[in-house]
Amino acid sequence: MVQMVRVRLRALVCGMRAARRDAGMVTSEYATGIVAAVAFAVVLYKVVTSGAVSSELQSIVKEALNARM
Repeated sequence: MVQMVRVRLRALVCGMRAARRDAGMVTSEYATGIVAAVAFAVVLYKVVTSGAVSSELQSIVKEALNARM
């Protein structure tokens, strides 16, 4: 009985160690993720600061500020 418990406990611990080794991202994945996030931020910034979008956002804000409650 004790031997069976030891075997099962050892299997459980080994399984947890194996799962821990694969958890998380490696440095290259972090770098790729950061580059992708920065590229998306740049594209979003360019779109929001473009003339058409900027004027549309300003008109939306003006309408919201002038709205009667």
